[in-house]
Amino acid sequence: MSVSAFAPAPTSGPALSAEPAKRSQIKQAAQAFEATFLSSMLQNMFEGVDTSAPFGGGQGEEMFKSFETEAMAKQMAKAGGIGIAAQVQREMLKMQGLK
Repeated sequence: MSVSAFAPAPTSGPALSAEPAKRSQIKQAAQAFEATFLSSMLQNMFEGVDTSAPFGGGQGEEMFKSFETEAMAKQMAKAGGIGIAAQVQREMLKMQGLK
């Protein structure tokens, strides 16, 4: 067994300075995952919902409904969502050896 296996974790240097960036990437990925999940759920929820004229319905609404649900899902995830992002983030941090 090598001596380096028992070496203490670095307290400075490139490994430590990269950690905040990696944490930020993991948080963004977890939020994006939750937003995708929420978007799918919202699209299913709005399926079959009819809106009355003059402000709703038609081909235009059908075209842009997915954009609306995606935007709502991103805002929901950014505001804390339903807890999926936090769980995914914890697991991703574990996989990277971060706490």
